[in-house]
Amino acid sequence: MSRTVMCRKYQTELEGLDKPPYPGPKGQEIFETVSKKAWQAWLDHQTMIINEKHMSLMDPATRTFLQEEMEKFMDGGELTQVEGYVPPKN
Repeated sequence: MSRTVMCRKYQTELEGLDKPPYPGPKGQEIFETVSKKAWQAWLDHQTMIINEKHMSLMDPATRTFLQEEMEKFMDGGELTQVEGYVPPKN
């Protein structure tokens, strides 16, 4: 049986991650409060930002920026959008 969490992004019980996405307290916090669905949505958004803004993950400022964006994404805050990006219509 899969583990469920009260997802902080979608505010409902959803399937949880199989393991923390990275080590340390922040990884454990994400493991306990973020669903697989929300984490995958974040990874998709993060990939778009990295690619379109030509960011390097070797740069500590980039990693800090992405951490801040992830927090905003999970909490429903205002996100950095890629210039010219138009979300697909459902």
